[in-house]
Order: sequence, then C-alpha cells, then structure tokens
Amino acid sequence: MPALLLAVAVAACGAEPTVAAKDAATSAAPSVAGKKINTSPDQNRVSAEKVDSIAAQVPAGISADGKLVVGYSGEGAPPLNFLADDDTTFIGVETDIAQLVADVLGLELKPEISSWENLFLGAKSGKLEVVFNNVTVTEERKDIYDFATYRVDQLAWQVPANSPIKAISKPADIAGLRVSVGAGTNQEKILLDWDKQNKEAGLKDAEIQYYNKYGDALLALKSGRIQAYFGPNPAIAYNIAVSGDSRIVGTASGAGPDLQGLIAAMTKKDDGLVKPLNEALNTVIKNGKYKEVLDRWGLGNEAIPESQINPPGLPRQSS
Repeated sequence: MPALLLAVAVAACGAEPTVAAKDAATSAAPSVAGKKINTSPDQNRVSAEKVDSIAAQVPAGISADGKLVVGYSGEGAPPLNFLADDDTTFIGVETDIAQLVADVLGLELKPEISSWENLFLGAKSGKLEVVFNNVTVTEERKDIYDFATYRVDQLAWQVPANSPIKAISKPADIAGLRVSVGAGTNQEKILLDWDKQNKEAGLKDAEIQYYNKYGDALLALKSGRIQAYFGPNPAIAYNIAVSGDSRIVGTASGAGPDLQGLIAAMTKKDDGLVKPLNEALNTVIKNGKYKEVLDRWGLGNEAIPESQINPPGLPRQSS
C-alpha cells in the first residue's frame, strides 16, 4: 500500500481516543440513559432475520463456507470495539452492527482481530471479507475498496457538566478558550482553521493544549486546565454515559465544514459483496434493529437514514 494511503488511513479514521471501559467507569456497571451497559462476554446481541433475496446476492466464494469474515482493530476504543470483562471477547457497536449484517446474509460472524494497517491489507487481499472498524470513506480508499455506509463520522466538543459553556458551533465560540485536541488529527485541522479565522476577525486566540492520551485530556478537563476538548464523538459519548460528569455542547463533521464524513463497511473493490452489505444495512435501518444497537451504546446521534454505496469521501490529499 502506498505510504500516502497509509497516512490518510490513520489520519481519517477518527479513532484517536482509546480508553478502556474499566478505566473510564466510575462503577462496575456503566449506563446509557439510565440503562446498564453490558460489558460482559455474554452480550445477548440484537439479532435480525435472514433475508433470502439479499443472502442470494453474496458471491459464492464468500458464502460457500457459511461464514462472514469480519476484521476489527485490536487496539480497543469504547464503544466502537473493545474487550469485554473477560479480556478476550470483542464487543461494541461495530461488532453489533456486523452481527446484524451477518444475520441478514444468513452467515456466521467470524471475527478476525489485527492491527489497523493490516485491516486495509486484509481487505485488499480478500483475506478479510469485510471490515467494520470506524473506517471513514475517502476518495483515495475508493480506488482500492468498496464502501457501504452505516454511521456519520462525527466529532464532538466535550465540557465539564458544570461548565458555563452552552454551545460550540462556530469559530467565535472558542475565542479565548483553553481547548485541547489530538495532534495530527482531522479535528486539529478544523480547530486550527477556526483559530485562524478568529485571528483574522480580531478575536482572541484559543489556547490550544495537546495531550497524547484521551485520559490525560479528561484529567485536564476535570481539573480546569482546559475548558473544552474536541475529539471523536463515539469515545466522548461513551465517556459521558459512563462517568456522567461532562456533556457535549456541539458536534461537527469529521470531514470538515464542506462535507459530512461517513463511516462505512469496507470490502475488496469489485468483489461483489458491497451491494448485499448495503441492502442488509438498509434492512436493519428500516426494521429498527440498527437504532436499537446505536441506542444501546449511546450513539444514536450518529445514525444515518440509509446506507449508501461509495458516496463522496474525504478529498484526495495533495502529494
């Protein structure tokens, strides 16, 4: 894979925070909207019925063994995918959505855990039949892979629960604030652009602080060293659901102001699987199973009305 593609793959994934559920929790039973989150290996996942007309579209080379080989990154990022309490079983919203798709296709879900980079290599070679791992659609990636979307790529602004900040939706809202963001991320680019606009408008600079780990940013937020953190919505939403001591005051597209970024199931280009994946996703969107999964993990604000095949992605990067 070209070095540029790997760089784009890392930068556009939107999965910078990685905090284990047990570290983020204030109790052994975290909750979303008053309901306990099941972090045990016995997930009792939301299930869906097989749809014969969609299952029949799966290429014979993929369906022959009766399994759908799904790739996930082993890094762990709650609530996307992370280890259950047994430190062995992978759970999370990505595994749940993959299970729904496998159900509709009438296939047994077979998880394969690897590094982030190997997810792309595995999908390109066909070793991984599909990847469900917070992968953002980009124009470069569409040259090599096919995509069926299933979530928006969303960023969020996190502030302490008792913060006087009510909303952050435009550059002027961060003028003079102490804020934090991950270095080298899409959200950093957006934040720096906002700060530049404020300078040009004669507003106060934001005081930008960088932390290598999301947990460090959370400590800074709690202690008052920063007033707001800007990062991927899934990790922030999960942390808020678990801890209850902060809130979201604004969201933004991970692709920037001109395009709504989209997260998608990724498969080998032109292998024939993307269409049944797309139809399976639209089936569970329409029957409500998809909403059940997102709500279960506190990600209802990342729902899409329908799955698309290879929509416009993040623009190509100049070499």
